[in-house]
Amino acid sequence: MSAFPKVKLIAVGKVKKVWIRQGLEMYVPRLPELEIQEIKDSNPDKEGEQLLSLTTVNDSVVALSEAGKTYTSVDFAHYLSQAPSHRLVFMIGSAEGLSELVKQKSALQFSLSPMTFPHELARLMLVEQLYRAKNILQGGSYHK
Repeated sequence: MSAFPKVKLIAVGKVKKVWIRQGLEMYVPRLPELEIQEIKDSNPDKEGEQLLSLTTVNDSVVALSEAGKTYTSVDFAHYLSQAPSHRLVFMIGSAEGLSELVKQKSALQFSLSPMTFPHELARLMLVEQLYRAKNILQGGSYHK
C-alpha cells in the first residue's frame, strides 16, 4: 500500500449547484486527508495572490488548467503516492481561470481533461479522482 498525501483544495467561489454539493458531501468524508478552502471571486490576478498566500514553502502547488498534464486514474494515483512535499495544494480558479502567476509558481499544471468544465464541476471531478486514487493505492475495489 502506497502513502496518500495530505491534500488541500483551494477553489475560487462557492458551489451553488445543489447536486454538486451533494456529490462533494458524499466524497469529502471519505478523504480525511483533504482540506477544502474557498476564496471569494474577484479577478484572476487578485485571486492568484490570495491563492498563493494560503500556501506554505513546503507545499507543492498543483494548478488545474485545461492545458495541463493529463493522467489516467492509475497514473494520477501513482503521482499522488510520490508527492514531492508533505502537502499537495490543488488550485481551481473561477470561470476566468487561474492567473499566470499561479501557473508559474505551480509544481504541476494538471488537467482533468482537455475539455473545459465549469469550475464547480471540476471541483467535484477532482475530489472524486482523489477518492479513486486513494482507493487504487489501498488496493480497493472502487476503481474496478
